[in-house]
Amino acid sequence: MAEHVRVLLKEEDVDRRIQEIGDQISKDYEGKQVHLICVLKGGAFFMCELAKRITVPVSLDFMSVSSYGSATKSSGVVKIVKDLDEPLKDKDVLVVEDIVDSGRTLSYLLEMLKDRGPKSIKLCTLLDKPERRVVDVDVDYTCFQIPDEFVVGYGLDYDQRYRNLPYIGVVEFD
Repeated sequence: MAEHVRVLLKEEDVDRRIQEIGDQISKDYEGKQVHLICVLKGGAFFMCELAKRITVPVSLDFMSVSSYGSATKSSGVVKIVKDLDEPLKDKDVLVVEDIVDSGRTLSYLLEMLKDRGPKSIKLCTLLDKPERRVVDVDVDYTCFQIPDEFVVGYGLDYDQRYRNLPYIGVVEFD
């Protein structure tokens, strides 16, 4: 079965929206330093672009979590594959995610990070699929709400392919 990618959000629209979110974060964190936590792998592209557009001091850390195992649906069991390198105590933390769908993984992750004593913790996502939500998650900064379609590009992949697309596309099968 062959697939192709249909453009959902053009590169220029993604760039413009990331700039707008970067401007908002810069205003909200004025006079502070924001500690960005990237959820790997998909969030790396978005976090790098976002960090370049934030004007307040920024520090970065990365973590990798898995809730899928070998399945295509979330199991709800979250495994920390790579933990943070730095403590969060008294930091203003912004978790940066590529996409929020069911909310299971992020709900667990945010609770775990809150237990590490940050001064504040917020969530920023490139894409939000609210109609897929099964667990409530408060998203503080959203670039785009999208329909329930399988998307790739800008860090999102299909079987490790298409991450490097500069736009958000929908995988369609022929």
